Amino acid sequence: MRGSTDERASGAGTALLDRVRVLLDLSAGEAVPQARTAVPLPSRLATAELAWASVAASMLAAGLSPATMDPYRVAVAYRSDRVLTIDGATPPVWSPYSGFWRTRDGWIRTHGNYPHHASALRTALGVQDEAEGGAVRTVIGERSTVDAVASITRAGGLAVPVTMEEPAADHVLRGTPLLEVRPIATSVYRSRTSRGQAEPDRRRPLAGMRVLDLTRVIAGPVCTRTLALLGADVLRIDPPHLPEPEWQHLDTGHGKRSALLDARTARMHELLAAADAVVLGYRPAALDRLGLHPALLAERYPGLVVAQLSAWGTEHPDRAGFDSLVQAASGIALIESPDGDRPGPLPAQALDHSAGYLLAAAVTALLRRHSREGRSWYAGTSLRRVAAELLGMPRTREPGAEEEFDVRPHLARFEVDGRTLVTSRPAISGLEFDAPHPWGSDQPIW
Repeated sequence: MRGSTDERASGAGTALLDRVRVLLDLSAGEAVPQARTAVPLPSRLATAELAWASVAASMLAAGLSPATMDPYRVAVAYRSDRVLTIDGATPPVWSPYSGFWRTRDGWIRTHGNYPHHASALRTALGVQDEAEGGAVRTVIGERSTVDAVASITRAGGLAVPVTMEEPAADHVLRGTPLLEVRPIATSVYRSRTSRGQAEPDRRRPLAGMRVLDLTRVIAGPVCTRTLALLGADVLRIDPPHLPEPEWQHLDTGHGKRSALLDARTARMHELLAAADAVVLGYRPAALDRLGLHPALLAERYPGLVVAQLSAWGTEHPDRAGFDSLVQAASGIALIESPDGDRPGPLPAQALDHSAGYLLAAAVTALLRRHSREGRSWYAGTSLRRVAAELLGMPRTREPGAEEEFDVRPHLARFEVDGRTLVTSRPAISGLEFDAPHPWGSDQPIW
C-alpha cells in the first residue's frame, strides 16, 4: 500500500547504502534516510531494497537527498523496457532465442538479442529459424545441460546452465568491495580549463565534465545516462560494425551524443586525452586487445577517472554475459521459480540497473573528488558481484503480490528524428532527461 513502511526496505536498503557511502567517502553530511515505502518490485529476493539503495547512492554522490525519491518512479525506471513505445508501438524487447529452455536433465538460459548471438545459437543447434515451429525447444530438450551449453558456447553463442545458488562462493564475493574504488598510477595532477557553468547548478554537479561512454546493452548505458542527467557531456562511441538494437539505445541513450568510431584510431585517443572520465563496458579481454586496459589508460592520460563494468568480473576476462545469464548461473532464477520447477526472472533486470546506478555514484564521487585531489582513479563492479550482494540480503518465502499503479506520471515523451518516443522518467527525482540522439548520428568530437 502506498505510504506504508516496509521494514525490510528500511533495514537492508539503508544498511547497503551506509556501506556504499563509506566506500565512496560520502560518510559526512546528513544521516542516511529511511526508505518509507517499498519500491514495488516484488520478489523473494530483496530486489526492491537493492534498487532503492542503488538509486539513493547515485543521488548522495551528486549531493542530492534520497528523501525526495519516489519508489514508484524507481520501479518504472527499472522496468523501462515495459513502458517504452516508438510511434505508439511496443518494440520486441526479447528475441525468440533468449529464454529458459528445458534440457534432458535440467534447464539452460540463452541470450540471443544480438543477431550474431542468435545466428551462433542456430548454428550450434542446426536450426534455420524459429519459424520451424519450436525446433530450438525440441533440439535443446533432447540434449543434456552440459552438452547444450558447450555446443552453443563453442559456436559463439551465449548459454549458461540454470544452477542453484552457492552460498560459499557468494560469501567469498561479498568479501570483496561491491564497488572497487582506488587510485591508479601515481600521476601528477592534470590541470584543466574550467568548462563548468559560471553559476553552477547544484542539481547538475557534473556540468562541464566530459565522459566517454564505451558501453553497450543496459548497465553501462544506465550509468552514463545518469551522468548525463547530472550535467556531464557524455559522448557514446560504438564500433561501426556492431549496431545496437534501436529500442535498447532509445531506452538508455537520454542526454548523450552517439557516434561511430573504431577504438583503435588516433581519433579515439584524442577523445580520451580530452575526457575527464571513461566508462568501459566491454569484456576485459576485449579492452586489452583494443589497448584500453584501465592501467594503460591511466598511464597515458594522467588524471583520468576510469570506470569499468563487466558481467562476471575481471577474473573472467573472456567471458561474455548479460543480466539474464548471471541471474540463471548464480541461483537467482531458481529462487524466483514460480512453481518450484520452472526457473523465473527477477521482476526487472535489476542487476543491470543497480550496477549502473552504483557505478554512476562512484564516477560522480570521483569526478567531484578529482577537482580537489587530481590523480587517476579506478572504479569497477560486475553484475555477478551485484548478484552476490542481492543473494546475501534478507529474502522472503513468497514474492508478494504485484502492485498496480498508474505509470503515466512517470513517463516522458520525446520527438526523436521525426518519431514519437515514450520512455520512463529518471529514477532520480527532480531532474528530467534530455532526448536521446539516434544511434550513431553524431560526430566523434567534443
